[in-house]
Amino acid sequence: MSVTRRHCAPLQRRATLAPAAALLALTLPSGSAVAAPQGASRADDEAVPAPLPFPDPEHGLSPSPFASAFADLEPPSPVTGPAPGAVDLARIEPPRGPLIVRSLGTRIASYYGKRFHGRLTANGERFDMNAMTAAHKTLPFGTRVRVTNRANGRSVTVRINDRGPFIRGREIDLSRGAAEKIGMIRAGHARVQLDIVSP
Repeated sequence: MSVTRRHCAPLQRRATLAPAAALLALTLPSGSAVAAPQGASRADDEAVPAPLPFPDPEHGLSPSPFASAFADLEPPSPVTGPAPGAVDLARIEPPRGPLIVRSLGTRIASYYGKRFHGRLTANGERFDMNAMTAAHKTLPFGTRVRVTNRANGRSVTVRINDRGPFIRGREIDLSRGAAEKIGMIRAGHARVQLDIVSP
């Protein structure tokens, strides 16, 4: 015997009405009558589960065992901001170093200090042996150059404000302060990587 659409209709209606009646029962207070949906049979009413004992003091429902287990715990305090010392990830930005504009390759660097301290440089400034400055033969004044000591990997960024060095084979003359930063005081000169960087 084949099952026709006519035979399936009551089954489909029953499956549709039962969840709706169950949802309605959960929202009503204990002991309230649930009206059967129009067209529902007695079998539909019997399939409706009893309301769960959710805590609802307004309607006289007792707390559930789950709620009772956590009744003694203090409610969480409202979040007003990050905890003291916490890192705000929304404001973190990765550190950005100066961008390399052009590489000048590996060259020999030397330094100058006390003998020229306080004298006028080629651009009219007073030479400060502790400032991060350097002398170069051709680079425009104000050019920023990152100098990396190839022997130890230490770097310093200097500003060109003077002309020199005038010794063959040497490309740049660092101030004493800059030379200390990359650890070349003792040797007096070093093989360095030179890179023009953005301001």
